[in-house]
Amino acid sequence: MSFLWTTSDMMAAMHGRPMGNLPEGITGISIDSRSLGNGEAFFAIKGDRVDGHDYAGVAMANGAALLVVSEAKLPALGRLNAPMIVVDDVLDAMVRLGCAARDRSAAKIIAVTGSVGKTTTKEMLRHVLEPSGRVHASVASFNNHWGVPLTLSRMPETTDFGIFEIGMNHADEIRPLVQMVRPHVAIITTIAAAHLGNFKDLGEIAAAKAEIMEGLVDDGHLILNRDNDQFDILEKAAVSQGVAHVHSFGSSAKADFRMVEFTGGSEGAVLWAVIDGKTLEIQLGAPGRHIADNALAVIGAASLVGADMDAALAALETLQPEKGRGARHRLSIGSGSFTLIDESYNANPASMRAAIALLRDAEVSGEGRRIAVLGDMLEMGEFAGRIHAELSVPLVEAGIRDVWLAGPEMAHLRDALPADIHIEYRETVDDLKDVALSSVAAGDVVMIKSSKGTGCGRIVSALLDAHPVFSGAA
Repeated sequence: MSFLWTTSDMMAAMHGRPMGNLPEGITGISIDSRSLGNGEAFFAIKGDRVDGHDYAGVAMANGAALLVVSEAKLPALGRLNAPMIVVDDVLDAMVRLGCAARDRSAAKIIAVTGSVGKTTTKEMLRHVLEPSGRVHASVASFNNHWGVPLTLSRMPETTDFGIFEIGMNHADEIRPLVQMVRPHVAIITTIAAAHLGNFKDLGEIAAAKAEIMEGLVDDGHLILNRDNDQFDILEKAAVSQGVAHVHSFGSSAKADFRMVEFTGGSEGAVLWAVIDGKTLEIQLGAPGRHIADNALAVIGAASLVGADMDAALAALETLQPEKGRGARHRLSIGSGSFTLIDESYNANPASMRAAIALLRDAEVSGEGRRIAVLGDMLEMGEFAGRIHAELSVPLVEAGIRDVWLAGPEMAHLRDALPADIHIEYRETVDDLKDVALSSVAAGDVVMIKSSKGTGCGRIVSALLDAHPVFSGAA
């Protein structure tokens, strides 16, 4: 059997002690007793709301090979008869195991941060690197103080390319995470007004994102967005950090990975880019200028880690948007169909504008409407009212005539929109869900966008539950 970790290596890395009859090794690592697989180790992490030690028995019943538990929690486990590795603190032990995984790996490591597009860029990297070798990447948005060490500790020793998403909503959060990951290539997708309630201005956000530079290996590469207003700040930070190689992407004539032309469509796009002095025509399977922008960074990173570039470029043609990040569904209604664009995972002003542009470019049929279903953007602090109201500008410019809104902050947008736009406003997401279920019609394109915490994903789920996938002629 092939083990992710031998038990002896785990104990050595985590400074743990054995209890019970330990197996020779484990096949995986889980922190969720519900999704744990046979032969995996269950790490009983204590979170803000749930303590994994309370689910140790469930984990064993679901096939855990062993438990990693805290010394202080042993009395609470009672007479549970299970193989265990006992440590001082479970999360700290997972950090140590993650660092050991990084130490033993010969993989090329890429880290991604930025205010917008982290997960999409990470998934794009996964997709384009898979033809070139064994890829290990973060699951979902595992980009925080537990997600990064969990992803690291799950990285097989035989990995060729490791891809890590690193997030933050305060200063000093990226620094310890990137020092675990120690990337060969770091990407900052862009700087925008995300988590603005925790920062004074975009300059402070840029400084926090710049922490990713501190973990780069010697002779490492940094890729920055040349079109972003904070580029100069980030470039200066890179110089002060002694970053060996700074590259840029974007439409700027000075960009190293440069977009020459972009042609968008409703289901995909074409971009012409200059990479290493060659002009390339690149087909993208996912629509949106923001996708094309980040594809430039992905192409640049792939070239820097020695990927098969022909295969990487070909892979972009089969790229598909992720759930909550632009995934499209054509659904039946009556004798026709409508299109649902699911952008419900997260939102800030920049990603809202990108999603509105996607809706603008979407094709309607017959008397169909382009409908923007928008929920609150969270963590905007004192700027929330103004930032929500300002969304009226891209909506009007895009020619969106139907806007459905939910949440207290979206009342500011309701009040800012001109009178000739049809507005449906409800205080709660569930009330707006009822509007969506009763009002969507054949030919419509419905785009749902909000911060995840607002629950607008429930509107997506309700529409998917109420309408089967359309199977008629395209």
